[in-house]
Amino acid sequence: MVAHTTVPAVPWHLLTLPGVYAPQDDTGLLARALCREAIGPGTDVLDLGTGSGALAVHAARLGARVTAVDIARRAVLTARLNALVTRQRITVLRGDLTAAVPGRSFDVVASNPPYVPSPSVRLPRRGAARSWDAGQDGRAVIDRICDAAPEALRPGGVLLMVHSALSGTDATVRRLSKAGLRTTVADHALIPFGPVLRSRRTFLRGRGLLGDEFAGNDRNDGTDEYMEELVVIRAERT
Repeated sequence: MVAHTTVPAVPWHLLTLPGVYAPQDDTGLLARALCREAIGPGTDVLDLGTGSGALAVHAARLGARVTAVDIARRAVLTARLNALVTRQRITVLRGDLTAAVPGRSFDVVASNPPYVPSPSVRLPRRGAARSWDAGQDGRAVIDRICDAAPEALRPGGVLLMVHSALSGTDATVRRLSKAGLRTTVADHALIPFGPVLRSRRTFLRGRGLLGDEFAGNDRNDGTDEYMEELVVIRAERT
């Protein structure tokens, strides 16, 4: 596993409609992982849960043929607008993960799915929380992507997925490995808790997800600054 690193700044300014996930640290980490792959003209890339379309735009700028999918109407509209603004040719489809591209396979599947553990068992059907809430263990969407990945990848194809270590890094590696994919943690970084995780510290402690390893330096107000580990999972179909 590589050493903890800082997250590169996201090198773009895109439109983001209300309720659509804007590019953040996890976006930048996954964008960097895409740059390490041999992406160029002729590479077919699928961006699952595209949100603003930031990763789709990034892959298109690398020369790939890009298909972007999201279940939210506003996200689909946002991604299409950003494709126009950046003058990138991207096919944006509305649908539920790989069900939007039945029978197709890709060289690279990239995904920044909802992964934040939530006190609610039910997944939100609308609003901004739809782009981050993922059930009490944070794996409601991650596990579905793991299960769909083998059929969505061509031989030699690669899945790149970013999520929080709070959602279970080892669980993702085991699930993808069991599916026959050669799986590693390709990158990771520590970032301070954002507003959503800060508001859920009691819930996370109650589920045993928040131990001392997440605490950083004491802040001036006497409280601990908690740190979240982001990981990029790389799974290759051999």
